[in-house]
Amino acid sequence: MSEYTPMMQQYFSVKEQHKNEILFYRLGDFYEMFFDDAKIASKELELVLTGRDCGKGKRAPMCGVPFHSADGYIAKLVSKGYKVAICEQLEDPAEAKGIVDRGVVRIVTPGTVIENSMLDETKNNYLASVCADENGECGLCFIDVSTGAVFVTTCSLEFGGAEVLSELGRFSPVEIIANERAVKVKALTEYKKRVSEAILFNEDDLRFSYNDAVSTVKSQFEKEPEIPTKPALCALGAALSYLKETQKNNLSNIRNVNYYTDEKFMRLDFAARRNLELTATMRNGERVGSLLWILDKTKTAMGKRMLRAFIEQPLISPAIILRRQNAVSWLVSNMEIRDEIASLMTNIYDMERLMTRISYGTANAKELVSLHDTLTMLGPIKGLLKSKEIKEQLLIQIENDIDPLEDIISLIEDAIVAEPPFSIREGEMICDGYNEELDSLREIVKGGKNYLAKIEAEEQEKTGIKKLKIGYNRVFGYYIEVTNSFKDLVPETYIRKQTLANCERYITEELKELEAKVLGAQERITKLEYEIFCVVRDTIAGELARVQKTADAISTLDVLCSFAKVSVDNNYIAPEIYENGIIDIKDGRHPVVEKMLDGAPFVPNDAYLDCGANLAAIITGPNMAGKSTICVRLH
Repeated sequence: MSEYTPMMQQYFSVKEQHKNEILFYRLGDFYEMFFDDAKIASKELELVLTGRDCGKGKRAPMCGVPFHSADGYIAKLVSKGYKVAICEQLEDPAEAKGIVDRGVVRIVTPGTVIENSMLDETKNNYLASVCADENGECGLCFIDVSTGAVFVTTCSLEFGGAEVLSELGRFSPVEIIANERAVKVKALTEYKKRVSEAILFNEDDLRFSYNDAVSTVKSQFEKEPEIPTKPALCALGAALSYLKETQKNNLSNIRNVNYYTDEKFMRLDFAARRNLELTATMRNGERVGSLLWILDKTKTAMGKRMLRAFIEQPLISPAIILRRQNAVSWLVSNMEIRDEIASLMTNIYDMERLMTRISYGTANAKELVSLHDTLTMLGPIKGLLKSKEIKEQLLIQIENDIDPLEDIISLIEDAIVAEPPFSIREGEMICDGYNEELDSLREIVKGGKNYLAKIEAEEQEKTGIKKLKIGYNRVFGYYIEVTNSFKDLVPETYIRKQTLANCERYITEELKELEAKVLGAQERITKLEYEIFCVVRDTIAGELARVQKTADAISTLDVLCSFAKVSVDNNYIAPEIYENGIIDIKDGRHPVVEKMLDGAPFVPNDAYLDCGANLAAIITGPNMAGKSTICVRLH
């Protein structure tokens, strides 16, 4: 290694720890890739492959991307199933003594993305962890790190893991980690084959003992979640461990675990989900033509994700179904309130994913302002639900769960300017009057700039050089500029600083003193604003549980309003739920086929099935008579 330059030696040291990732190595304003990483990236990202001298005449293949626009390139690599390790400069290059200290701050994989630019706001982005044991049981954990959602269950490994495939189909994970036994389960490779070869399948990432899992789970949650089986707990522990390793973060947004069984959600196998076209069509995978397409009138990204979850996880409890129906019926009857709620919902940003970035310390000031604008909608929405006496339990619960979060609104209003810059390292984002030290420093800078104008006028008067001007640049600082035609009038007290083609630049002792004062204050302002912003962001992050609870209530309300609007627009009625094994449909209409007819008449159909006496229905008739619409509806 001694034959390489110090910088390349540092690169190899970092790369040694991340052999399975493409290393984005920060050099100034670029992320650079070298050797095999550069060859892969240049091909996948269509970048020009160049080279860099790496010592003693050796040349390393190299390509790079600007750091401020790296998200798009990372997203493209991740979508193709690659992992990307982000190696940042851990100190200011101007203050470094020798090689700038660098280190990997995060590993981005398909299942660990939190950036909006890399995510589909209408879908959850699940990482799946699969842990099989020697007794034929399999634990599954699904985590969306961008929202903090966690679901855990236990399946049988019979029939090649058919139940496992069913659950993978329910959550559609983009990345799967599995232990050695699970790797051999046919369902995992079958899922990848059926969905996409680009799904990242890590066969060696879940070598995890039960004791390790217990320790990891206990360290993550204040109260240990009730996970009844060892494989399920191992799957949860392994997923959390994997996320901590890749995110280099404490995962503070992951607070609750939902352990579910067949008693809560209907289990639909992979083929049934595909044939029913619940969220995408069977022919081309498009949303148009699916049940989701019909039902989605939601106004928020959170509502869209929850609606998809409702469709993919059908309830089987009549009591819970009835609670939803009653809430929708009330919203159908109270159209004016429903429309006002829907109007307010259009101004709500993605609270769940905003809070994830805030709690991970990656959110900027603009995102805090977006959160503020969202939170100002909560009070009016809560007020609308209070405006009438509501007896429906689900709506009462939603109203109770909506926290107006007025303290967070006030904090952001007091601390962050209405239109902050994108960068949090360059200042100009903290309000006047929020911090005394910041205010006093700003007065120094403001006074210094006024004093500069005064000095300029005095020097013009003193020297008789009316075109004399005071300027500034980052390299030379403040200077007095005099054109060549007036050089003879320059006083002896002026110190030459720079010679240009048509002018000379000078400095004076007075200007040097002012420069030190103003630039010192400006530098401190920038650092202080960043420190203040981080405190504000951390304070908001501390209220994560309140925001998550409110976000869940808003999402549910958005979906219920969507159901109500669709019901009114399409003249749908609420089905009566019985547990006697009879399906009795009168004048049934297939929701998707009816819409696809685009106004053409749809002939309603009756259907009757009785598990006691009429277990099957033989449906006959000519082509295009509507047989398939009855079959699909009865699935």
